Amino acid sequence: MTAEQDLHHIIVAGGGAGGLELATQLGDTLGKRRKAAITLVDSSMTHLWKPLLHEVAAGALNAYEDELSYMAQGHWHHFRFRLGRMDRLDRGKREISLAPSCDEQGVEYIPRRTFRYDTLIIAVGSVTNDFNIPGVKEHCMFLDTRQEADRFHQILLRHYFAAQTRTGPLRPGQLRIAIAGAGATGVELSAELYEANRQLVEYGLDRINPGDVRITLIEASDRILSALSVRLSRLTEEALRKIHVNILTGQRIVKATADGFHTATGLFVPAGIKVWAAGIKAPDFLKEFDGLETNSTNQLMVTPALQTTRDENIFSFGDCAACPMPGGGTVPPRAQSAHQQALLLVKTMKHRLGGRPLPEYHYVDYGSLINISRYSTVGNLMGNLTGRISGNFMIEGVFARLVYLSLYKMHQQALHGMVRVIFSTLANLLTHRVKPRMKLH
Repeated sequence: MTAEQDLHHIIVAGGGAGGLELATQLGDTLGKRRKAAITLVDSSMTHLWKPLLHEVAAGALNAYEDELSYMAQGHWHHFRFRLGRMDRLDRGKREISLAPSCDEQGVEYIPRRTFRYDTLIIAVGSVTNDFNIPGVKEHCMFLDTRQEADRFHQILLRHYFAAQTRTGPLRPGQLRIAIAGAGATGVELSAELYEANRQLVEYGLDRINPGDVRITLIEASDRILSALSVRLSRLTEEALRKIHVNILTGQRIVKATADGFHTATGLFVPAGIKVWAAGIKAPDFLKEFDGLETNSTNQLMVTPALQTTRDENIFSFGDCAACPMPGGGTVPPRAQSAHQQALLLVKTMKHRLGGRPLPEYHYVDYGSLINISRYSTVGNLMGNLTGRISGNFMIEGVFARLVYLSLYKMHQQALHGMVRVIFSTLANLLTHRVKPRMKLH
């Protein structure tokens, strides 16, 4: 049997949806058969599918029930997990360095470590882009991580309990929530927050009147969901207005304060809770990562084979990579892109170990779905979904909701296999009626 130190070492840096799916598949194929040693690196101990973070923030999802331990996943699927945040790269030595890990008091409990690789795959995702707008970092909440989503939920509950137990009138903006950015995250969060308000009143916060709560979406473009079709944007806006979400388009935010947002037109939007979801970028540390080529949003420039342009031993995919498309532009930073690229890289690593030419990635758009909490789901499915229908078609209602839910199930299937997903789904259905519909703590 080949000693592990003699095996080709593949490091996957980043345990998001794409990174964890890739490490799992590589472990099940190359790792299990001892054709390569697979290591996953992440700064968190657990994984939660990022498209669910807005549900965690609003309390519609209990993160402790849906999180997945990286260590357990590695044990089950033949890869190693190492806790730490990659912050340095030495391409000459083929080494990455992990920053020291510190506790809440700043005490170091894991020292800086270095790991050698034969192939490095960077999948560190994206973070919110504040565009250096004054006050955003100081006064806004973000939803980049599970920890931020948990913190948002706690602050939301505190605002409601403070309103319930007040001895006088509500403070200006106390129960007003403003969300900067009307992309998918902002839109879906606004709907979940409306439902959270209904649930909190139903569970006993009866001093809060419907008119006390105001949820506002602020968008710089002339319509919400500007990256998607006009029809999908219109249908979503109609659904949001039915649940009394206030929508402000054509309003570019120029300043955030403790009391609210100021826009370029002179409008002031008061809000006790302010969320920034107006854009994304790759993490700043990639900007000067040992000479690798990046673009203006810190994304690593890669070839169609997902190799970085300046180092054939380093690959990158998902939100942190700028992969060119044949017609111009780059692959959009979407969950379906990362999933497709992860599947390709499993094949790529097999070709690389066998000395064969590397396959190239071709983006396939399967459509877009927007979930308006329990009130509506709208979207468009591309003909690529079936391979038999050209063009695309709109879907709404129950069917759209089922397709939306299936996206998460597909992610779970990639991590656990069909049998485990079926049993976990049945377990959730059986326990659904004995749990509150919202996380109340």
